[in-house]
Amino acid sequence: MSISARARRDAIVTLATTVGLASVDELSERFGVTASTIRRDLATLQEQRKLTRTFGGAMAVAAHPEASLRQRLGEHFDAKRDIARRAAETVAPGTSLFLDNGSTVAAFAHALPVDAELTVTTTSVGVVTDMADRDDVRLVMLGGEYRSLSNGFVGPLTEAALEYLTFDAAYLGADAVSPERGICEADLGQIRLKELIARRATAVYVLADSSKLKQSEFHAWTRLGGGWTLITDDGIAPDLVERFTAADVTVVAA
Repeated sequence: MSISARARRDAIVTLATTVGLASVDELSERFGVTASTIRRDLATLQEQRKLTRTFGGAMAVAAHPEASLRQRLGEHFDAKRDIARRAAETVAPGTSLFLDNGSTVAAFAHALPVDAELTVTTTSVGVVTDMADRDDVRLVMLGGEYRSLSNGFVGPLTEAALEYLTFDAAYLGADAVSPERGICEADLGQIRLKELIARRATAVYVLADSSKLKQSEFHAWTRLGGGWTLITDDGIAPDLVERFTAADVTVVAA
């Protein structure tokens, strides 16, 4: 027996909230309607701000609200400080760096060595504010659409500016990190930007405390490929180190 469009849409929101990412094909089969009907449902639900469209499906916007940067700055403070100090040891004088948005990367910016004559490119307003008075740092700020939750810029204008730049090293934050999936963010625009940044950098470092090495509640992922380095704290489980190593990821525990 078929159900009304309204009941079907309510059920789609429930599924996306409780199960996670819902694909068009899965929903089409479950409700016995065409993929076109499901896509119209998803468009309607997005207009009502009940779902966020993803590639091939949708996820609930209210299931796992994203914490603001201000909220995250105080979480796992000791681990982030140790990670930042360890990451600063990887910085060579005279190099060109990209610094991402995020609380751990902000701590890293504060820990950067003095008189290293660095070029620092960033999308983070916090990084620019923290480093604005440093005479030994050439600062480059990428503009775009301001995202208040991360206190930084994303979007097509930001991505276009990357075409003119390369970096000796990029330091990325993440909402979650997985040896199989790569890195995760709550927002598809952020994860796309990280992917592009990684392509422009000779070396890629992901700064994430061990609490972020568990399954994420968010569903926007990108694989960075092999050869990048995860800098985390000593709370990382030994089996996770083995899995990252098998994925050609170097693990550094601060």
